[in-house]
Amino acid sequence: MRRGVEALDLRVWDRVSGLPWGPGHRNAMAHLDSEVKEECLREDLKFYFMNPCEKYRARHQIPWKLGLQILKVLMVTAQLVRFGLSNQLVVAFKQDSTVTFKHLFLKGYSGIDEDDYSCSVYTQEDAYESIFFAINQYHHLKNITLGTLGYGENEDNRIGLKVCKQHYKKGTMLPSNETLNIDSDVETDCIHLSLQILTKNPQAWKNSSFFSLEFYRLLQVEISFHLKGIDLQTIRSRELPDCYVFQNRITYDNKAHSGKIKIYFDSDASIEECKLLNISGSIQKNTQYVLVFDAFVIVICLASLILCTRSIVLALRLRKRFLNFFLEKYKRRVCNTDQWEFINGWYVLVIISDLMTIVGSFLKMEIKAKNLTNYDLCSILLGTSTLFVWVGVIRYLGYFQTYNVLILTMRASLPKVLRFCACAGMIYLGYTFCGWIVLGPYHDKKYQQNGLPETDLQKFLKECSSKEAYQKEPSAFLSHFCCLRSGNRFHHFNKPLKVEIRLCD
Repeated sequence: MRRGVEALDLRVWDRVSGLPWGPGHRNAMAHLDSEVKEECLREDLKFYFMNPCEKYRARHQIPWKLGLQILKVLMVTAQLVRFGLSNQLVVAFKQDSTVTFKHLFLKGYSGIDEDDYSCSVYTQEDAYESIFFAINQYHHLKNITLGTLGYGENEDNRIGLKVCKQHYKKGTMLPSNETLNIDSDVETDCIHLSLQILTKNPQAWKNSSFFSLEFYRLLQVEISFHLKGIDLQTIRSRELPDCYVFQNRITYDNKAHSGKIKIYFDSDASIEECKLLNISGSIQKNTQYVLVFDAFVIVICLASLILCTRSIVLALRLRKRFLNFFLEKYKRRVCNTDQWEFINGWYVLVIISDLMTIVGSFLKMEIKAKNLTNYDLCSILLGTSTLFVWVGVIRYLGYFQTYNVLILTMRASLPKVLRFCACAGMIYLGYTFCGWIVLGPYHDKKYQQNGLPETDLQKFLKECSSKEAYQKEPSAFLSHFCCLRSGNRFHHFNKPLKVEIRLCD
């Protein structure tokens, strides 16, 4: 009896489970801890895959990322529109300057390029006149131009024209006897015409032996020169002006030796930092406002970048918990499809767009301050980032059932659509090469502008239709005569006047 009491006194009871402490109790507690961990993991997984509205209803968590993305869409779009209008002025100035140069330096330019070249000449006299015309126009540029243009230095840090000609080394040609003797090696001769040479004796350089061209072996003549200009139209938009350097090149192409010399004009414009800008007015204040706005865009994108990166890090930790739990309980690994569910592609897209917007905004600020001139790179960064931002809005449309069905359909059909495009692309490439070799040599680009030439039947029918229209329209005298007789008929109450017009067949 005493042993039983002592044994009874030695037992320790657990207050939670009501069971005596022992090996069975340890197993029960371990099982209870496992269930608690499983339930916590399940709750965390459910919360992770909720949308912002469901998260707010579940734990009253404010959707900061959602509000930040909406604000970012508005600000990035406004920034892009502002920069696009500024970049449009830059592109328009470059294009207008190129057209101006063609009218200034190309003799007889009609305003419309003939083909991929600007104009052409067909006689030796016209070729000489065209070359000398370009040189003389360069010499008198300041007296004839309407723009803010000046002379610039070339690659050799010299102001003036560089004229080069390419021709076969030597040879003779007698087309009447069908005789040709030519060395196919190409020689290049160049001459530099400075402003002093052009001003000192205008006729001396024309009589130079360099301009004695042998057209039967001449390949091309190239005139290159640099000009500088200032774009003042940006002042109307309350922006600082840009300084440009135009690298111009006129090419007289005679490589075909068909009796037609094609004249090409190429102009490469680059923006350089203006050395001295002294502009009074409200431009400086407007520039400061724009810089503050760009800085605010950078802050918004930086906050979005931090929040999305934090979400991805938390998702990776949650995936690790799930993988360990699954391996511990079920003794097998989770499939790759389920593992990729933790990687939110929308967050990756937002991070990429944020990085591009931040870099593009820094470039835009430097361009606004006239410290950099990388308009093209800034346009690519801001344009691509804005595209990604607007594509990211599709994610929030998926929270609505109607749009979610459409998004799921697009996601499911995307691989099949890509495979179809790959197959169709092969057919299209084959057709393109076939059409290029079969129809390409006979294709005329003028048909796209003016249409196909009229046939004899179309011309004949057009003449007949114009004659019929002329015959059907009464002459002015006949119309006046009819009006007078009608007036007399109405005044004297006579019988109606019957006028018969017979048309010849």
